[in-house]
Amino acid sequence: MSVNRIVNPQGLPEPVGFSHAVATDGSRVLYVAGQTGRRADGSIDDDLVAQFRQALATVAACMEEAGFPPESLARMVIYTTDVATYRNSLGPIGAAYRELFGRHFPAMALFGVAELFEADAHIELVATAVMD
Repeated sequence: MSVNRIVNPQGLPEPVGFSHAVATDGSRVLYVAGQTGRRADGSIDDDLVAQFRQALATVAACMEEAGFPPESLARMVIYTTDVATYRNSLGPIGAAYRELFGRHFPAMALFGVAELFEADAHIELVATAVMD
């Protein structure tokens, strides 16, 4: 059972696709390392949205394997080498997110970076899940 509480104080801008904060009383924490859009066979799609979906599916698989339900996702940091494409792809990115995590939106941040460790990656996700 998740013990995360979404915190969106009145007076702040309306969060769309994220939450301003997540409070937790949980005793189990899962730290998911940076995940890119690389598939199990080593291939990677060149499309940023496809990479986002695959990276998110990898995060979800790590959570499921560790026994953490989707609503236990408390925090996600997104690193991208192409902020403009990410911004222009919010519709399909949001659809991919909702397909895997529904309308549970953790605290999120996005950072534009010059490059990622995997040279052909356009996106990398780092996640934290918390539950009782």
